[in-house]
Amino acid sequence: MISTARTEWAGDLMSGSGTTTLASGVASFAVNWKARSEGADATTTPEELLAAAHASCYSMALSHGLAQAGTPPTAVTTDVRVTFVAGEGITGIELAVVASVPGIDQEAFAAAALDAKTNCPVSQALRAVPIELVEATLA
Repeated sequence: MISTARTEWAGDLMSGSGTTTLASGVASFAVNWKARSEGADATTTPEELLAAAHASCYSMALSHGLAQAGTPPTAVTTDVRVTFVAGEGITGIELAVVASVPGIDQEAFAAAALDAKTNCPVSQALRAVPIELVEATLA
């Protein structure tokens, strides 16, 4: 399985802009430096796209780990914050998860949440960046 996306960019970094399109055709996003360095509504950033990828991967990894342990979740909600500092790059990632998991206690859930943080493929790909699990709560 190979996933692809394309960005078409015009202009220099500071005044230019572009559009990132997922090859699946399900989404296309405007991108520019102002949004990346200052934030902007209706314009995404590479870090927001990375957060989306990490949130979905982590949710899948946690769901799989819980099911393998005999306690499949009924719901998993994962929020990811990717911090970008102009001139430094991506400086940190925070994961927060809330899940409904019948038949599990908080200690076992916290252990599964930490295991998913370590072993989800996106976490593994981003090992050069500090990744912190800031919340693991049973609903």
